[in-house]
Amino acid sequence: MAIPAAAAAAYRAAAQIATPAASSGITPANVPGNNFSDFLSGAIKDSINNIRQGEHAATQQIEGKANLVDVVQSVNAAEITLDTVVAVRDKVVQAYQSIMNMPI
Repeated sequence: MAIPAAAAAAYRAAAQIATPAASSGITPANVPGNNFSDFLSGAIKDSINNIRQGEHAATQQIEGKANLVDVVQSVNAAEITLDTVVAVRDKVVQAYQSIMNMPI
């Protein structure tokens, strides 16, 4: 019989934790300084930096100044980043084409 009491106590504790956040009225849409364009430009900058790190690691390996394992990890991360960017681009183009084909 202790299990229902423990479950009720856990539920009550979770409800009390969620109450202050819900009453503050802060949602992701109205947090100052954070909007979609800021997020998108930050993600693009991170992607560019990640790809540059992969290129730099490859250059260092050619010069004989880098560890092969680090180079493989950096190039792999750059490749994954590039694949992600291409997939997002394809979805954006697809969404744009879908909107343009909508009847008015």
